[in-house]
Amino acid sequence: MSNPKLFRLIDHAVERYSMIEEGDRILIGASGGKDSTALVEYFAHRMMRRSRGGTRFEIAALHVSTEIGSPLHPSIVDAFGRWKVPLHIVPVSVLGRLKPGKRMNCWWCSTQRRTELNDFAIREGYNKIALGHHLDDILETLLMNALTKAELSTMPPRLSYDKYPVTIIRPLCLADIPHIVRHAEAAGYMSATCTCDYQDNSGRKEARGKLDALTGGSYDEKRKLFDALSNIKKEYLP
Repeated sequence: MSNPKLFRLIDHAVERYSMIEEGDRILIGASGGKDSTALVEYFAHRMMRRSRGGTRFEIAALHVSTEIGSPLHPSIVDAFGRWKVPLHIVPVSVLGRLKPGKRMNCWWCSTQRRTELNDFAIREGYNKIALGHHLDDILETLLMNALTKAELSTMPPRLSYDKYPVTIIRPLCLADIPHIVRHAEAAGYMSATCTCDYQDNSGRKEARGKLDALTGGSYDEKRKLFDALSNIKKEYLP
């Protein structure tokens, strides 16, 4: 069985950050886009490899459906079926939850969908939630936080909540957008993006431009920037 390059990158991240452990029940957030679809495909591929021995774990995918986002494309639903990944769909009214006087935005929608993922995982006994954030997302968040909040922080590859019995994992943390795009195109599944009228991603778009300017789009330089977060020389910092 072949192991695509993207999956080898994910394997490396999974091993480096101990993302899959014996007895895990992992819930995968499935938006329908190329990132989360590639992640679901990886876990399905890993389950097939597991049949020959190795760490025992369970997976399922959850799609949080909202009135302002794009539904899962039928081809994606069919792919999940072929990959034998159980799919759950939970409808949520993000507009209905909006507090009076507040403006709808991406942060609110994302927060509501993340809440549903957490609640479903806890209710159904999943101890880990796998999200489709990739290397570019992590580095863009690093730049955004540094330049707007004056703090060095970002999305960690693995995060255990203090208040909830759930651990967040980001298996795509070592894969950048070109890796995912090439894999999705080769795999033949289409990607879907949010088409709502409330998007305001100007901050992230600016951060993506700054990341490209900083690294020239070089994967090696992105990896060095990422790895620098684990190689901090405190004696040479303020």
